[in-house]
Parts: sequence; C-alpha cells; structure tokens
Amino acid sequence: MSKLKYQMIIQWSEYDDCFLVGFPDFPGQRWRTHGDTYESAVANGIEALESLILAYEAVGDPLPPPTVFNAA
Repeated sequence: MSKLKYQMIIQWSEYDDCFLVGFPDFPGQRWRTHGDTYESAVANGIEALESLILAYEAVGDPLPPPTVFNAA
C-alpha cells in the first residue's frame, strides 16, 4: 500500500482543538480522523488511509485515482 500516492490533508481546527485529517481523493472523506499533535495526526491518517483502502477492496469498489501534481 505504501506505493499509493493519495493526498492527506492535515489542518488545525480551533473548534475541535486538534488536527483534522482528510483525504480529498475519496468522496465523502473530508475529515476522516484527527490527532492532538501533528505527529499523531500523521500516524492516525496513515492508519485511516490503509483502513479506507481495505474497505474499498473488501466490497470490490474501485479505488479513486490519486491526484498527483508534477512539479515542472
């Protein structure tokens, strides 16, 4: 799974008092998990992405194509 190149957005939320983690390439996944620190948000995000991919595969849904930006 480490070869998949999905975006993971991490953003601080004053309202929630934590870092929110989302995956814009997956429909309906604006905010999927969170963390009290940036580091825990990254770790939770990796775990959440792996679980999300496994869930897609378990029901036979195709994975959305990852958005990849090529720097010129």
